[in-house]
Amino acid sequence: MGGGEVTGRPTAEEIERLFVGASPRHTRVRVAELAGVPQDLTERIWRALGFATLADDAVAFTDADVAALERVRAMMEGGLLDDQTVVRMARALGQTTARLAQWQAEIMIGAMLEPDQQPTDAALAAILDTAHRLLPDFEQVLVHVWRAQLAAAGTRLLAITDLTEEIVPTRLTLAVGFADLVSFTQVSRELDERALAELVEGFESRASDVVAAHGGRMVKTLGDEVLFTVADPRTAALIALELVDAIRRDGPEVRIGLAYGPVLPVMGDVFGTTVNLAARLTAIARPGTIIVDSELAEAVGETPGVEAHRIRRRPARGLGVVQPYVLRRA
Repeated sequence: MGGGEVTGRPTAEEIERLFVGASPRHTRVRVAELAGVPQDLTERIWRALGFATLADDAVAFTDADVAALERVRAMMEGGLLDDQTVVRMARALGQTTARLAQWQAEIMIGAMLEPDQQPTDAALAAILDTAHRLLPDFEQVLVHVWRAQLAAAGTRLLAITDLTEEIVPTRLTLAVGFADLVSFTQVSRELDERALAELVEGFESRASDVVAAHGGRMVKTLGDEVLFTVADPRTAALIALELVDAIRRDGPEVRIGLAYGPVLPVMGDVFGTTVNLAARLTAIARPGTIIVDSELAEAVGETPGVEAHRIRRRPARGLGVVQPYVLRRA
């Protein structure tokens, strides 16, 4: 990596040099020509990655950008990827890394700056210097974790895909769960910004730990709500029961809705009637309770330590009248 230590208030140019390395040398037109990638495809890739469209004469690209595009061209020439797949992969990469980078920047700033104090130029320079020192090691860890997550994703896919089906099915049969913090709007009005941030991060981290420990997948977090999936409905029931206990230990209550059935995976998210049903069941759950649909209640069956009790039928917006069950420990 290029660049040196920053001693004063960091400039945009210094930040870019520390993390990216070489200084920009090329325009967007020139970088496409050097890489041998059509200009229109290059622009679609940059947009998918989340980068702003620059003027034709703006010098904003480095030799590393050229090398990256050359790799893309090599994959396309080898017949491994087509234009649409390249752009979709670029969008997945851009959106994921943008959130990761923002999240890590917030963590570093929060860890190194005194709360409620105006940061000095020296403090900002120290943050940047520390981040730069950690970059090589983190880069290696990032690649390792990414490979491990790819392996986990492939394992999950094989576990829920019949050998007679396509390897990437358009629909999967999964248990879908929403966990929602109770009275979050009211609580958020009573807490200052720091306490609210701690509440949200604590909820999301504990939920993520429980889901991961049972081999489930955290699909997304929405502050006061998390969405997770797991192939086995019995495992989903155990995750929900443990989530209620884990969150309750920290004070707030959580309510959970679970449904089991076909879902449509799109861009890392899940969609479909099963997802909508889980959300509706969460809305009717009382604090500290778990409401499941009939499919999941039936699948749980004689699972030791788990009981599903039928309650009165309820209307669910957009889904008609549904038969919910309360899930609890036996």
